[in-house]
Amino acid sequence: MKLEGKVAAITGGTAGLGRGIAETYLAEGAKVALFARNPEKGAAVLKELGANGFGADRAIFISGDVMKQDDVENFIDETVESFGTIDILVNNAGGAGDLQPMVELSDEAFDEAMKWNVYSTFWASRRALKTMVPAKTGRIINMSSMEGKHGKPVFTAYTAAKHAVLGMTKSLAREVGELGITANSICPGLVVTDIIKNNGPTTAKAMGMEFDAMIDMFAQEAAIKRPNTVEEIAAVALLLASKEGAGITGASISVDGGTAQY
Repeated sequence: MKLEGKVAAITGGTAGLGRGIAETYLAEGAKVALFARNPEKGAAVLKELGANGFGADRAIFISGDVMKQDDVENFIDETVESFGTIDILVNNAGGAGDLQPMVELSDEAFDEAMKWNVYSTFWASRRALKTMVPAKTGRIINMSSMEGKHGKPVFTAYTAAKHAVLGMTKSLAREVGELGITANSICPGLVVTDIIKNNGPTTAKAMGMEFDAMIDMFAQEAAIKRPNTVEEIAAVALLLASKEGAGITGASISVDGGTAQY
């Protein structure tokens, strides 16, 4: 029970990596607030968590759009109102958006990538710090990507956004370290979640290949020659959220099977 008595807020918490991290945190004793756009999906996830023994006293869902500042700040405020505090923030929501060669990339698509990945992280972190700073404790975990460490054709906006997440995290770690607050980034490799299965064919088309070929290409880039799993990402998110992770801050931790070896 490494997170017993702790309160975690997770954006994009109803599917994929966010859902996996939420379930790991709940199993380790935390109370968890989940944030996503779809109220029906949120209700279904809460029902499933309830069936696993995590009732309304342990898990709540708050609906909103991570690209809207008011929604993000309301999520943090409702988490604190419901559970009394916030100890852990996982800025998990984000995505690649419109993949185009830079010469064809619109301002609107670039702005969307920034809002989805960077502004959402900034808004949520700034709001959570209003509780964490006076308490002199907290964990902020930002989801970057292996694309935050290198680049690929047509991933210009996404790569720029994920690099920005790393930079913001490093500066924040320096700013709040003496207050007992840590800030770290996780850089996952390919994880074949339902979101990837649904959106992957469009990504593959933008890269000029079939979906299965894209998955194989990412796998072959990794030292382990396979995609990562949700459980592998969640295990690192647990370490960073726990007291055992207190000495880790400002880090950009790759969980990408050896794709970016730094």
